[in-house]
Amino acid sequence: MVLEDRVAVVTGAGRGIGAAAAGALAEAGAVVVAVDIDGALAERTARALTAQHRRAMAMVADVGRIADIQRMVDTAIAAFRRIDILVNNAGVTRRADIMDITEADWDRIHRVNAKGLFFCLQTVARAMIPRRSGCILNIASIAGKGYAGASNAVYAASKGAVISLTKTAAQQLGKHNINVNAICPGVTRTALSDANLLVRAEQEGLTVEAMEKRRAELIPLRRANDPEDIAAMVVFLASPGARNITGQCYNIDGGLIPD
Repeated sequence: MVLEDRVAVVTGAGRGIGAAAAGALAEAGAVVVAVDIDGALAERTARALTAQHRRAMAMVADVGRIADIQRMVDTAIAAFRRIDILVNNAGVTRRADIMDITEADWDRIHRVNAKGLFFCLQTVARAMIPRRSGCILNIASIAGKGYAGASNAVYAASKGAVISLTKTAAQQLGKHNINVNAICPGVTRTALSDANLLVRAEQEGLTVEAMEKRRAELIPLRRANDPEDIAAMVVFLASPGARNITGQCYNIDGGLIPD
């Protein structure tokens, strides 16, 4: 129970990486605030944790809205007195060629992946600074490091922004004893990636099964991530064993890219 009684806020906690991170943090002893734009999904994650006798609460918030972010932080602190860990996970994308991206795509993706992530970080950090303690984990992507299989160029740009933000935030928040790191997943089995895979399969006239096989063959370890692979790194970086790690961006990708 390396995170016993730590309070963790996880955005995009309704499914995929967010739900897995919430579960792993709870298993490590943390109190979890499961945040999602879909209230039913947030409730499902929180109920699954409380059914295992973990402390958790659900919260609805759109991280693209500053007022929602402030309410998220205020509610978590009112309930549990502090926030020790933020997992900045909420994100959106769609499969598209660079020439098919629209202004609406740009605004939607950056609203959540860049703007939302930054203001979650800033608002939570504001609550952490007086306590001189905190851990912020940003979920980026190898798309932000030039991975050719990125769902689209704008998504890649948003995740590149997350990587840069992580490094600068770590430098500026370090004096307050706040660690800031990023995790860069590669191909990961989530509802979002499954939707992208379906689009690619239709575009190339292949079955989903054939696309999955081809995708795995491109990964040196020959397997895509499960969300739990990302969740395990979340727990480590939030643990005392990672107390002197900050400003780093870790790939979890089975060896897809060397950086």
